[in-house]
Amino acid sequence: VQLQASGGGLVQSGGSLRLSCVASGVTLTDYSVGWFRQAPGKEREGLICFRKRDGNIGYADSVKGRFSISRDNDGNTVYLQMNNLQPEDTAVYHCAAADDCDSDYLNYWGQGTLVTVSS
Repeated sequence: VQLQASGGGLVQSGGSLRLSCVASGVTLTDYSVGWFRQAPGKEREGLICFRKRDGNIGYADSVKGRFSISRDNDGNTVYLQMNNLQPEDTAVYHCAAADDCDSDYLNYWGQGTLVTVSS
């Protein structure tokens, strides 16, 4: 099983990035799927998630109105559109699959892609 995130990079404050996550060996539509990030010295922060049981999307307050999630028709590629990026958004971004968006346990996650936002 592999969840490969890509699309990170260096962007100026106020800029945008679109991250991609391609899954292999697992059917993402069997799970709630979303993105989390981890900055150096900080705990993991869940950002946004497709909730499998009702199809709704959950957002962390820190990204509401700036980040959005989408996926391909096959359901095995998930995207994170990030707008109005700020220096505090600097982190490694990971996609993950879990039984529920509120679950602390992640069934699958990838190595992540680094996003650096300069001021």
